[in-house]
Amino acid sequence: MRVSIGVTDFSWPDKLTDELATIAVAADDAGLDTLWVADHLLQADPYSTPDSAMLEAYTTLGFLAARTGRIGLGTMVSAVTFRPPALLIKAVTTLDVLSGGRARFGIGAGHHDGEARAMGLPFPPAGERFERMEETVRLALRMWSGDESAFEGEHYRLDRPTGIPRPVRRPKVLIGGAGERKTLRLVARYADACNVFDIPDGGKTVRHKLSVLARHCEDVGRPYGEIEKTISTRLSPGESAESFARRCAEFAAWGIEHAVVITAGPWSAAGVATLGRAAGLLAG
Repeated sequence: MRVSIGVTDFSWPDKLTDELATIAVAADDAGLDTLWVADHLLQADPYSTPDSAMLEAYTTLGFLAARTGRIGLGTMVSAVTFRPPALLIKAVTTLDVLSGGRARFGIGAGHHDGEARAMGLPFPPAGERFERMEETVRLALRMWSGDESAFEGEHYRLDRPTGIPRPVRRPKVLIGGAGERKTLRLVARYADACNVFDIPDGGKTVRHKLSVLARHCEDVGRPYGEIEKTISTRLSPGESAESFARRCAEFAAWGIEHAVVITAGPWSAAGVATLGRAAGLLAG
């Protein structure tokens, strides 16, 4: 079971820069798999407030790449409507090159229409957003393979999509969301990883979503085992490493391979240490 940290709240009471760097270094030293950041322009964590601090995701990941040496780096997840596809792919590629191959490509169709209205971002209907996401993922995989031929999609047309330099290694693609008709079908066709949510129903929903994903994989002729199954969950205040490790063992019984962990409020050094100890217990 891999364990990653998700940073969604940047409202540390002291100097944000120092606190963020401290948390990232601690996560790196603790052996956590990936450091994910939320990709929003306004604070969207339900445990925070809309006027709390929020940083732009890829600038933040570049800052963290320079202060860490091992941990993966990615967004959980980038809404496809935030950036033109070539710009988004170039940002992920740049992160991968400058971090020595540690970039992860988390992408979703987007859901926050209030943020879009507040910040003047495009927010087309859901069907169109899914079409744009599929085209963006297809384009990323082509650019990372070195294919510079013209790209003709329904929404995006690129005469010569050039991706130089190429990534150190092709970033893993994680498609966020668990919609059964569209999202999980796109996961089966294109993604290296999916992400489901920790719903307190004893694993009923998670098991169902994974069974749907397995059927989509069968439909497209792809081995279900090729896709990493991740779950978004929270480290509760005061929860011990042993308690969290037991929860992860339960996730594993549902078919989950990777826990992406957020917390209420900004991360503390103690919280990261607990997560690191839990990861150690799970590694045996």
